[in-house]
Amino acid sequence: MIKTDIIIIGAGPTGLFAVFEAGLLKLKCHLIDSLPQPGGQCAEIYPKKPIYDIPSRPEILAGDLVDQLMTQIKPFKPGFTLGETAQEIHKERDGSFVVTTDKGTQHQAQVVAIAGGLGTFEPRKPDLANLILWEDKGVDYIIREPEKYRNKNVLIAGGGDSALDWTIVLAELAQSVTLVHRRNQFRGALDSVQKVQVLKDQNKIQVITPAEVIALDGVRHLTNVTLKVEGTLVNQAVDYFIPLFGLTPKLGPIANWGLEIEKNAIKVDNSLDYQTNIPGIYAIGDVNIYPGKLKLILCGFHEATLMCQSAFQRIFPKKRKVFKYTTVGGITGFDGSRKEAQKSTIKTIE
Repeated sequence: MIKTDIIIIGAGPTGLFAVFEAGLLKLKCHLIDSLPQPGGQCAEIYPKKPIYDIPSRPEILAGDLVDQLMTQIKPFKPGFTLGETAQEIHKERDGSFVVTTDKGTQHQAQVVAIAGGLGTFEPRKPDLANLILWEDKGVDYIIREPEKYRNKNVLIAGGGDSALDWTIVLAELAQSVTLVHRRNQFRGALDSVQKVQVLKDQNKIQVITPAEVIALDGVRHLTNVTLKVEGTLVNQAVDYFIPLFGLTPKLGPIANWGLEIEKNAIKVDNSLDYQTNIPGIYAIGDVNIYPGKLKLILCGFHEATLMCQSAFQRIFPKKRKVFKYTTVGGITGFDGSRKEAQKSTIKTIE
């Protein structure tokens, strides 16, 4: 039995930052994640994707953000159970919770924070008869390493942020990039749409709308796709076809824990601490839902901070928190090491 103060289910950016906020309150954390390494989708799916809305960072790669978060929480020595899925949760007589994974590993804590992002997920695939024949032979649903596409002819299909963002990134690497969408309007961020338009105007990419891929062809590797463009069939030579139609999220076993679910997300009380309908169980980050919810890493960091404050009160109901800026108190890890911070606005306690 692994015992800790807070069990965090999900080791993505929100879960990792929760470790830092808990550490400032002298609370120990243990994280459970079905992936073999920390970082969630940022590490598994988008490590080379740039992120633009992290405060003080004009641009940072998703993988680098994970690395920085891991460095930030190192003084607090969190525990990790990786490559295992949180399967069951039971409340003990003393009010604590026991979380058991699919491999039988048990964890016990007074507080559980679900930071599972979108949960388990799989890519939405286009309805093409022979699609499975070309998977890993020219058809990719996830871009893990952009260098794979250097000097290649790439066709991306989709109209959301992922399709737009990767079109922008691969325009600097690939021999050619073609973006295909079924509609004339894109659903992504306006800034990304404008960047794609500029690349098109500069003849650095090709944008074909309204259009869709209806057939794939090749011998041992994909070499050609057939497009339907306003009723006309057009053949185009490609090395890679990347349909980016989003992910189908599934909460997995969490959906059976008695939590209140809405739109495949966990309902929480955002007026105070992001607690679920079960006292002591919180949900933070993309996995939760409440009025006005925005699925941003930035928002997950805020939710993690308030969750930790509430968790402290739950674990130590008779203790009084005394807040000090880390500019005054610095940051002390569980190993006794001390780091002096000169210009920080993060609060801590003594």
